[in-house]
Amino acid sequence: MPRSLQILARHLTLGTMITGAALGALCVAGFTDTGVRPRTAAREINVPVRPLRFRDLGGRAYTLGAGNGPAVYLFLATECPVANGYTPRILALEKAYRERGVRFFAVYPNAHEPVSVVARHARERGYTFPVVKDNGTLARALGATMTPEAVLVDRQGMVRYRGRIDDNRDPAKVRQRDLQEALSAVLEGRRVARPTAPAYGCAILFDTKPAKTQEARVTYARDVAPILQQNCLVCHRQGEVAPFALETYAQARVWARQIKIYTQNRRMPPWRANSNGEFHNERRLTDQQIATLAAWVDAGAPPGDLKQTPPPPKFPSGWQLGEPDVVLEMPETYEVPAEGRDVYRCFVIPTGFTEDRWVTGVEVRPGNRAVVHHVIGYLDRSGRARQLDAADPGPGYNNPTPGNVPGFVPVGMLAGWAPGNAPQVMPPGVGMLVPRGADLVLEVHYHMNGKPEKDRTKIGLHFAKGPIEKAMHTMAVLTTSIRIPPGEANHVIRTNNIVYLPDAINPMFRMGLSLGQDITVLSVMPHMHLIGRSMKVRAILPDGSERLLVDVPDWDFNWQMTYVFKQPVRLPRGTRLEVEARYDNSSSNPFNPNTPPKEVRYGEQSTDEMCVAFLNYTQDSQRLNTNSGAAATASR
Repeated sequence: MPRSLQILARHLTLGTMITGAALGALCVAGFTDTGVRPRTAAREINVPVRPLRFRDLGGRAYTLGAGNGPAVYLFLATECPVANGYTPRILALEKAYRERGVRFFAVYPNAHEPVSVVARHARERGYTFPVVKDNGTLARALGATMTPEAVLVDRQGMVRYRGRIDDNRDPAKVRQRDLQEALSAVLEGRRVARPTAPAYGCAILFDTKPAKTQEARVTYARDVAPILQQNCLVCHRQGEVAPFALETYAQARVWARQIKIYTQNRRMPPWRANSNGEFHNERRLTDQQIATLAAWVDAGAPPGDLKQTPPPPKFPSGWQLGEPDVVLEMPETYEVPAEGRDVYRCFVIPTGFTEDRWVTGVEVRPGNRAVVHHVIGYLDRSGRARQLDAADPGPGYNNPTPGNVPGFVPVGMLAGWAPGNAPQVMPPGVGMLVPRGADLVLEVHYHMNGKPEKDRTKIGLHFAKGPIEKAMHTMAVLTTSIRIPPGEANHVIRTNNIVYLPDAINPMFRMGLSLGQDITVLSVMPHMHLIGRSMKVRAILPDGSERLLVDVPDWDFNWQMTYVFKQPVRLPRGTRLEVEARYDNSSSNPFNPNTPPKEVRYGEQSTDEMCVAFLNYTQDSQRLNTNSGAAATASR
């Protein structure tokens, strides 16, 4: 198999299985402060702090000011994934500088986080130095506005540094260790070369009093709760993938400012396509809904009559599709380290099927949503995955070719999951074939959250209860001829090259420039990497007319979605499929991973690029005899 096609196979299931998927981030990966920072004395550098007494959770008293330094005040939050990811680095810094006389304080300034939650969070993360539940006084006195943010005060009570801990969330990519350099300078009596560095992460949520209900035209109970319940609670509820819940008025009021910011710029809810209701699971707020949320925030987040709040929607507590016919589970629990680079770990699960089985419903249940980024399920009949598993001493094995298929050529892809996606259900009469004797190989992408975690993911399969007439297949419209010059802000790539991807019925890759038969398209999934900006996928019919399948004008690598048609789209033989993609490889692109920009070519790493659209489809002429399983095929 050509390597370029092997790389594409790595991405196949996300195009085949995930509906409404969110890749690279959780439902909300952490709010950044987009407001103007206050110009107050507390934000100045090389000025004395005002004396202030405070206590840690154990009741011990301290004084902010001269004689209590050098001291580092680290502003943290229990719900901020960015701050949580820094836990191992915070512990290492505190240990390294403790013996040099530097005192560290873990300060939790968010108004809505109770002492009991803060204490548990600090205990779980191993913070043995003083932990402070701040009511906002320390944060305001030291000018902190973000978590995580560090403020360094010297022995004379002078603020010598304020800002980020270092310059990258990924410890492997850190180039500037700002806090460490400031500490060394203060201890050695030198001037701090960079006394400020912009902090990134989550805005500190200071307490505010809600407006009086009788003065409000827009209230939570009457106007806001229905919007949040309909559009946000699928992720933002207790136990789900979002880092905080929005189930109550108290929770919504705390996050009100961020709700306004993120809905006005349409980063939330995550829906990237231009659409008018043609897709399932469309998550878009109307202009009126966005205006309502903004008016509520601007009015001071008035509660209204909370007794009139609509009852929250009921979400399934177990399997969303009902009890599966078969549950396949990782054979062992996998222990996820506290920090390090993301891990792609593969777990071999024998299906034990003694006959071919048609699957019409698939549901993935991550064992630990705090660290499971996404899941892909491959089918292996070669036995190669078992060999790789046996050669690795731990549970499962690491993908020997990261970014590629996991060490073998699959005979199909069965499952996919990412935050925000719905379980996969086939249309009536359509199924996926699981050959007898096949192994399910779950590749689980883990990201670290700052403390050791455990995971044991499982997948539920629903078998066909009636005849299967058609198998779901996948094609890709793509090019591997990618060469994006540095500095080019609007680089356009077009391709109409069709690649038919293998599955259990059609095990071979094939290529073409137009459709060789009539098909019906069930869904489409665009795919690019970090510097991708937009993509359109069109069908040019034999009579010359065009059908726009999907238009994503504002590509976001963190929210790669499969767009499932409510009414599947029929395309006749001879139709050409065209992808038009645009890329921004300039220094003004905040998502550009290269500073300064450099030439970007095709490749599997996120710092490389791709130009591909996956389409799931059925063959109109296919009539399967489900009793003969994989023997029933149809030519392309």
